[in-house]
Amino acid sequence: MERGLAASTIESYRRDLHRYASVLAARGKTTLGEITPADVAGFLASLREGDAEHAALAVSSAARAVIAVRGLHAFAAAQGLAGSDPARDVPPPSPPRRLPKAISLAEVERLLDAAGPGPGDPSADPRQLRDRALLEFLYGTGARISEATGLDIDELQLDAEDPLVRLIGKGGKHRIVPVGGYAARALEAYLVRARPGLAAASRRASASPAVFLNARGGRLTRQGAWGILHAAAGRAGLPADTEVSPHTLRHSFATHLLDGGADIRVVQELLGHASVTTTQVYTLITVDRLREVYASAHPRALG
Repeated sequence: MERGLAASTIESYRRDLHRYASVLAARGKTTLGEITPADVAGFLASLREGDAEHAALAVSSAARAVIAVRGLHAFAAAQGLAGSDPARDVPPPSPPRRLPKAISLAEVERLLDAAGPGPGDPSADPRQLRDRALLEFLYGTGARISEATGLDIDELQLDAEDPLVRLIGKGGKHRIVPVGGYAARALEAYLVRARPGLAAASRRASASPAVFLNARGGRLTRQGAWGILHAAAGRAGLPADTEVSPHTLRHSFATHLLDGGADIRVVQELLGHASVTTTQVYTLITVDRLREVYASAHPRALG
């Protein structure tokens, strides 16, 4: 709580520590002072191997659990609840470096068109207008799916000459991001022609302040937003090996900006990354693209 972590991260840490306590109980360890580095290392091994009740965790999930355990022991040692920190010398496993998955601009346009008709089409129904506005917003701002579903009406400023949105990211950090023309028009069409009807379906005394609503007039959930994206990807007829996840449009947003010549520091601010090193992974994609163009275009690139 002191670090301002997201509620979902806190809940993940809670689950990790409950599992850690169960593993320690099976080893006969009931107090913090009894725990040794071998116990912590054994917990990490159990995460990667799995057991009768739990499937083996991926490296990233196991790393998160070990980070939670290290935080517990560091806190206990600092507060005098234990004489030593047995987790200090047990580092979390390093996940393999994977490039973010981005799709091409043509594939993005197919995905957006598959979400629903454009804002100028009078035949679009309320859900289609919402779905198109959601995906246009994700690609037009680089917002995380949780930032989009958590967005409230008063955080949008579409009537200005340059439309803006205030996004609340990880750790409750706020950032101001421009809203592109396509996304702004899709949002305006949704807010005027679709959202009032969705809001009317709510049985609550007060209307939800959320921008994106579900069919019952409540705030659209992350799972609901993922379902919208998944359905649109299926209709778009993208190549069979194309993986489309809630982060795909965010990755594509960053990659296309860098391909277009945007400064990496600007992209860092738009994405809400605390460190530019997190954003630098996208430069690897653009370097690969440069290599492809060079190999296909330069007369003496191959030989």
